Amino acid sequence: MAGGATVARQPRWVLWGAVLALAAMLTMGVWAATMWRRAPLPGAARIEVEIPRGASIGQAADLLEAAGLVDSSRVFELLSRTLGDAREIQYGTYGFFEGEGWGRILERLKRGDTLVVRIAIPEGMPSVLVAERLNGVGRLRGEVEPPAEGSVLPATYEAKIGEARADVLKRMQVAMTDELERLWQLRSGNSAVKSKDEAVILAAIVEKETGDPSERRRIAGLYTNRLKQGMLLQADPTVIYPVTKGRPLKRRIRQSELRADNGYNTYVRKGLPQGPITNPGRESLAAVLDPEVHGYLYMVADGTGGHAFARTYEEHQANVETWRQHRREKGI
Repeated sequence: MAGGATVARQPRWVLWGAVLALAAMLTMGVWAATMWRRAPLPGAARIEVEIPRGASIGQAADLLEAAGLVDSSRVFELLSRTLGDAREIQYGTYGFFEGEGWGRILERLKRGDTLVVRIAIPEGMPSVLVAERLNGVGRLRGEVEPPAEGSVLPATYEAKIGEARADVLKRMQVAMTDELERLWQLRSGNSAVKSKDEAVILAAIVEKETGDPSERRRIAGLYTNRLKQGMLLQADPTVIYPVTKGRPLKRRIRQSELRADNGYNTYVRKGLPQGPITNPGRESLAAVLDPEVHGYLYMVADGTGGHAFARTYEEHQANVETWRQHRREKGI
C-alpha cells in the first residue's frame, strides 16, 4: 500500500502460545489460591514437624515438603514472601494436619502455635513434689532439682515440646515473683507480715491449714491476731514439714515431734517459722496481706472439712470436745 506502514501478522502458533501461557498462569494461580486457603478434611492425620531455632522460611518450606504438607517448597516460599507479613517464623514442634492450607500453616509458624505440654501445679504443692511432677512430664529436656520452697506460683503452665525443664521452672518462679509484687502493693494495714518473704511463709501455713477457700482470710486473720499478741501459732503443718519435707505424713504427729525445736515447729517457736512449708497460691497470699478482721485466736476441725473458731480458750475447749465426739461417732 503506497505511503502506508506494513503490519506484520504474528504467526498463529505465537498467539496460541500466548493463550496457553496465560491459561497456565491462571491455572497455577487457581491452584496456589486453593492450596493457600484449603481446610483439612475431617479426621485428617496430624503430622509433626520440628522447625529448628533460627530456621529461614526457605528451610521451613523444605521441611514441610519433606513431610508431605506442601507440594512445592519453592512455591510455598514464594507465596509466603509475597502474601505473608514481616513477622519471623517461630521455632518449635508443630502439629499440622494433612491437607491444611498453606496460608494457615504460615500463620501458625509466625504465631508460634507449637505443640505444648501442660503442667498443673496445684495450690499447696511442696517443692519436692513440684520437681517430681516436672521431671515426670514427657517430651521436655533435662531434669530439675527441687526449687526453694515457696518460690513457685501454683498454676497450669504450658511448655513447648523439647523445651528445657529448667526454663519451665524458671517461668514458674518468675510468675511467683511477679504475683507477689502485685499483691504486695495491695496489702492492707491490718496485715502482720513485714516483708514479702514473711508473706510467703505465713501464706504457706494458711494454704496447708484449710482446703476450704472461703476460710483462708479468716485463718489468716487468726494467725495475724496470734502474731500481734506474741502467741505461739501452734500450726500442725509446721511440725510435719521438717519430718517429711512436704510429703504427706500418713500418720498422727508424735509428741516428740511436737517438742522438737528445728526452726519450723510453731509449738515451741514464737513467730513465723524459718521458711515456707509449701508453695502457696494466689488466694492464700492475698489472704495474709488482707486478713479478715475478727477476734478469733483458736480453731479446730469441725468434721465437715472446715474449722470451728473461738475467741477464748474455754470456747475452744468446747469445740475440741465436739470434734472428739464426732470422731468417736465415726469410730476413729
